[in-house]
Amino acid sequence: MRVDIWSDVVCPFCYIGKKRLEAAAKQAGVELEVHWHSYELDPEAPTRQEVSNSERLAQKYGRTVADVEDMQRNIAAMAAEEGIQFNWENANSGNSFNAHRIIHLAQSKGLGSEAKEAFFYSYMTQGLSIGERETIEDVAARIGLNPVEVEDVLDSEEYADFVKFDEEVAQDQLKVTGVPFFIFDQRIALAGAQPREVFLQVFEKALAAPEQASIAAEDAAVCKDDTCDLPEK
Repeated sequence: MRVDIWSDVVCPFCYIGKKRLEAAAKQAGVELEVHWHSYELDPEAPTRQEVSNSERLAQKYGRTVADVEDMQRNIAAMAAEEGIQFNWENANSGNSFNAHRIIHLAQSKGLGSEAKEAFFYSYMTQGLSIGERETIEDVAARIGLNPVEVEDVLDSEEYADFVKFDEEVAQDQLKVTGVPFFIFDQRIALAGAQPREVFLQVFEKALAAPEQASIAAEDAAVCKDDTCDLPEK
């Protein structure tokens, strides 16, 4: 089953959504053909943030550091349920544009999901600055990309148009306001890190009734404009 996914590598809900999707596919015995698409939550971010994520988000949105830290702990607890260790105290988001370009390079070689997983892990678990060249080259080497090709991409504007095109489609055609955002079989759209049960419903409907293109989904966790928070119950 083809799945198109718009996400950012500094979005914890995107990582959680990826894990839930994969778990649901394994449970249902569905083979996924995943196409990753770029979405920058903060295109103006510097290569490396000079303050902690908690301080930066508190300043940006007028919240206390304590409130933001509570939010981060809640996200970490959700991530842990999916086997993800979110070391939010050390996370440094930075600019993700070059990471997206390398994901497109990897995807051209059938390594898109491996690249996405490695970038998520580097940011959320290792606490590496995702915008720094050293981090990007480390991730690329980890998944087996040719270092010369990686250097050529980073020293040029290669794949920049791919990133911009993905974002234009998300904004202008799909009206995406937060990520992760999924499209199944190019017809069933789903927003947020939905529970596994919702992904299973999508698989069931898509396979049993190809002409139907709707699914009853609940409000789910998404990242918007460089901030991530849990939905209100």
